Amino acid sequence: MTPAAEEFVTPLTFSVLSKQPVLCKFSDAGGNWNNHVELANRADLVLIAPASANTIAKMASGICDNLLLAICLSAPCPVYLAPAMDREMYSHFTVKSNLETLKKNNITIIPASNGELASGLHGEGRMAEPEDIITLLQKVEAGTLPLSGKKALVSAGPTFEAIDPVRFIGNHSSGKMGFAIAEELARKGAKVTLIHGPVQIETLNKNITTVPVTSAAEMRKACVRVFPQSDITIMAAAVADYEPEKVERKKIKKSGRTLILNLKPTPDILAELGSVKKEKQLLIGFALETDNEEENARLKLKKKNLDAIVLNSLQDKGAGPGSDLNRIAIMDKHNKTHKFELKPKTDVATDIVTYIIKLTKNR
Repeated sequence: MTPAAEEFVTPLTFSVLSKQPVLCKFSDAGGNWNNHVELANRADLVLIAPASANTIAKMASGICDNLLLAICLSAPCPVYLAPAMDREMYSHFTVKSNLETLKKNNITIIPASNGELASGLHGEGRMAEPEDIITLLQKVEAGTLPLSGKKALVSAGPTFEAIDPVRFIGNHSSGKMGFAIAEELARKGAKVTLIHGPVQIETLNKNITTVPVTSAAEMRKACVRVFPQSDITIMAAAVADYEPEKVERKKIKKSGRTLILNLKPTPDILAELGSVKKEKQLLIGFALETDNEEENARLKLKKKNLDAIVLNSLQDKGAGPGSDLNRIAIMDKHNKTHKFELKPKTDVATDIVTYIIKLTKNR
């Protein structure tokens, strides 16, 4: 945020709503430097919305007196501006001249729209609607994103296997890891089909199509239907390994006696997909282990004809099902292991998708 932006909305408001830190100055209150070069290099694109007449003028002149402008001057990626100001300001010759200067230097201008302005007047100068800005960026950037044109299948969450009309066998999976992977794949340009069990999460990206299921059998049916058209498949769901042999039609009454459930194996979805996988398809599995972790994961990798497997461990405090953190190792079929530190699942998803992008480039 620029100093002027802070006069409209506090950084704390944006931080609470976005659940992300908001940077305003070259260093924070503790004296830690906000490295504008590093921030610029991390970005796929820079969008300034709203872009005031003051910021536009400074950019056109090369002035660099705040963190935002320093990031823009350091950015190797595309930069977009969505102007917003009053009618007379937007039509002023200096603003028009500055916008033309920026256009000539490969800055993309998202034209202001016509509507009600902050002054109460109506006219041109209203910032383009956020939805329209995002749609435009998606269209412009679609051809340059690393997974543009790819179709991805992701499974997430638990499955519930019914015992009777009110009880089931399940597990602690929240679906957070699978949903984070789906979001990251979509951000990188893929069209994603997300098949998920019962969870309390919603997707954000319009390039994600969700298919809710409940049982392992339902997940299998959905995965088998979608898999043939998928370039990339990541099976992150915690599918139940067993289901009751018999599902009671009525609720089982408590009698005080021991209840014995006979269980049978559920369909091995990952093995079935691996058996029909084509050479150009990528199939990534997940393994959650409590002992002999790497040995068991490699056995699963080979047995189910996977290109790679993501190993989760229950040995790390704060990681695993239901948590916002995870620590993984990615193991490939060439006996290479890539280990990562404990971090938020959104960052883990970035690591996984970055690895997948490298695999797709090598194909």
